[in-house]
Amino acid sequence: MRKLIRKLTTLTDSHVLAVAFDFGTTYSGYAFSFLDDPLTIRTNQGWIAGSDQLISLKTPTCVLLNPKKEFDSFGFEAENKFASLAEDGQHHDWLLFRRFKMLLHSNENLSRTTTVEDINGKSMPAMTIFAMSIGYLKRHFLEALNRQKTGIVDSDIKYVLTVPAIWNDNAKQFMREAAEQAGIETKRLKLSFEPEAASIWCQILTTEAKESLSKSGTQYMIIDLGGGTADISVHEKQIDNTLKELHKASGGPWGGTVVDDNYLKWLKQIFGSATMQKFKEEQMEDYFQLLREFETKKRSITPESSGKITLRLSATLKELYQKNEKVQLDDKITSLGLKDTVKFAGDKLRVDASVIKGWFDAPINSVITHVQRVLKEPNMQRVNTVLIVGGFGECKLAQDQIQKAIRNKCIIIPEGAGLVVLKGAVRYGHSQDIISSRIMPRTYGICILEKFDEQTHSSAKRMKFLDGVKYANDVFVTIIRAGEGVQIGKMISKGPYTPTDPDKTSFAVYCTEKVDPKYTTDPGCKLLGKLIVSHSNGRPRKDNTLNASFVFGDTELLVKAVNLRTGEEFATYIDCL
Repeated sequence: MRKLIRKLTTLTDSHVLAVAFDFGTTYSGYAFSFLDDPLTIRTNQGWIAGSDQLISLKTPTCVLLNPKKEFDSFGFEAENKFASLAEDGQHHDWLLFRRFKMLLHSNENLSRTTTVEDINGKSMPAMTIFAMSIGYLKRHFLEALNRQKTGIVDSDIKYVLTVPAIWNDNAKQFMREAAEQAGIETKRLKLSFEPEAASIWCQILTTEAKESLSKSGTQYMIIDLGGGTADISVHEKQIDNTLKELHKASGGPWGGTVVDDNYLKWLKQIFGSATMQKFKEEQMEDYFQLLREFETKKRSITPESSGKITLRLSATLKELYQKNEKVQLDDKITSLGLKDTVKFAGDKLRVDASVIKGWFDAPINSVITHVQRVLKEPNMQRVNTVLIVGGFGECKLAQDQIQKAIRNKCIIIPEGAGLVVLKGAVRYGHSQDIISSRIMPRTYGICILEKFDEQTHSSAKRMKFLDGVKYANDVFVTIIRAGEGVQIGKMISKGPYTPTDPDKTSFAVYCTEKVDPKYTTDPGCKLLGKLIVSHSNGRPRKDNTLNASFVFGDTELLVKAVNLRTGEEFATYIDCL
């Protein structure tokens, strides 16, 4: 079990500057502001894609390692260098990792030894790749800061790392440890839930959003549509201007990358999987250009888009097809029933807008179905405003379909929706008390022995006598239930508990999606970790009675135990990895 290596205190506010890293599935970036002017948010003013001179406020979440498996480059630079190596046939020993953040989504088996595959199937420890990525963003930021000659040193900085609120405890801890490996001191690191960060920034905007959200008691939903996930939260504005969560964070893998995947699947239908694989391996530069071209094109798709839309393809893709496939391309199009919707003209692929719009349907429909289900819940009836943010949230097609499906709510898309999370995370870095309470996404409890009762306990749980008393084992004692609200930093105490072992007591902490589990062996119950308390002092068990306390609401679960006779305190952050 991970030792408690940091002091059990809240984060200090002794910082001069707060910087947030938005580590996304498709793109990453950072922004910062100074404590004396926290609302003036500064971002990196442009990552350059390369030959096409595409300027972006974020860069692809993409890591390149050299043949010695050492970090070489990140983002556009990594993609371009790997493509250049591939053109000369020198890329085979290099490793390129793209879009690996989704490895952490709903991964119950995530651990420090989990591996991730690069673009050609070569594996590396995932923690190493995540740490390299965060380390690059940190170095890039510090270099930019030093060029401004601010005189600020690393110890003056509060770091914030954005994470989806729907992630499990193990994924959140994984990101924290990756950041620590990247050289960020844990006492200066804070995790920010992405929809919460968006909610915070929308309170500040001098726009329709601020006007709609300014009154205390206002209840609203935030739909954060990113590259990998849709992350949905519901908040209420409090009289002290803090934000109270009303519904546990929810969502799913319904981000913009689903559209990209549908495009690539469609191309495989036409050109064949073997040809597309050869194209990716042998014409890497053209392959990346195809992806970037589509990224730009899909942002221009609107509800009004009609007729044929031009997608540029490399001539090498058609050449590879002609070498590998026996069927002529025009005949293949006809056999797929696409003769009227797809045309080739040189390096241009002319596709009917209805086909392209179809690639958006699955993620958008999943979001709409989920949002409608949440809004129908009895305690959501006062939610009158819906905010749409995130990179995929800037998609006009997604905006239009959500607006049409949710007609009885005020739908707001704030200006610069793709940067709202990043800017809100910076603001959160200066004032973490903006979020006053959260809804617990899972039920948490501990495993104890309980006096056996034939009326309530299963006979299978009956165990041997202890001091002449019959006990049931594996009993789940609930500390807090899924769906309950909890103030940030709230401590919940349970006990007293008399040890069953004269030398030590083990508090095993479990969690489950169920509201009222009975036993820790019930389906869906997961062991998070243990706090082991030593009391090998030769005294009777009753002289070592303990109280247990649990601190909820933050990104990690703190467990404490106090020996009621001696006052000795034990504590640990539960190790979810």
